[in-house]
Amino acid sequence: MQRNAWAQPGRGTGPQGAPSPQGQNRNGMHIYLWAGLKSHGEGFHDYPQFLADWSKILTGRGAVVDGALHPPSSADLEHTDVVVIYKGDAGFLSDSDRTTLEAFVKRGGGLVSLHDSLCGPDPAYLATLLGGAKKHGEVNYTLEAPVPYAVVDKSDPIVKGLSDITIPDEAFFTMTWAKDPAIHVLATAKIAPTPSAGDHKDEVVPQIWTYQHALPGGEPARAFVWMQGHTYANFANEQIRLTLFRGIAWAAKKPVDELVNYVAPPRPARGGMPPAAPPK
Repeated sequence: MQRNAWAQPGRGTGPQGAPSPQGQNRNGMHIYLWAGLKSHGEGFHDYPQFLADWSKILTGRGAVVDGALHPPSSADLEHTDVVVIYKGDAGFLSDSDRTTLEAFVKRGGGLVSLHDSLCGPDPAYLATLLGGAKKHGEVNYTLEAPVPYAVVDKSDPIVKGLSDITIPDEAFFTMTWAKDPAIHVLATAKIAPTPSAGDHKDEVVPQIWTYQHALPGGEPARAFVWMQGHTYANFANEQIRLTLFRGIAWAAKKPVDELVNYVAPPRPARGGMPPAAPPK
């Protein structure tokens, strides 16, 4: 299990030598959480809550976390290993945001896409970054429905411990897929017979995958995608949570269990003195 040093008062890593937050592992992977404003009803698409919850969760797992409700800037990404995106329709990018994100991927930066982050006006373009994307405005979703996972590559360490569970969420179909290279499918789901699914019911569609690629002139880069997250409570599912930890670490080109196995060292006693040794 990995142990890294806690940041200590006076040992700054921020601007102008500002001290790191208490308990932050300054040697951890750098993660940027790109969230969005809340959409849908209560319990669904709670992007701001994800930013609040997972900034704490990932910090507690040894990561150095930044994030916002807007796309990252070049300065935000200067030391970032992986961008985790959980916001609606992240494919709607301004020219400057698109240039910034492409530059990050070209230098080998990782992307993690959750739920409808892979939706936008140009799915063919977004698929070059994520391996797959869906068209905004098309009926290509099940809405609230059972999503029965079938883990298709049980040897992949990212899905270690993920069983063929069924979760209440939303699945997507009618996707645009990258072809060269293609995605590596980790889990599929059979599309539930909801009114929005129509004739697509019973289709088997990838829902969790990895994608390794390189943009023209760029270094090899990685993306990990989990297409669920419509129902926010599913982020608390232990099997899903561990899968996300591993997918994030993999996309960041770190040991796949770095977040899973992190154990924080004991906090120093008050006043900065080490804790007293236990009596023999």
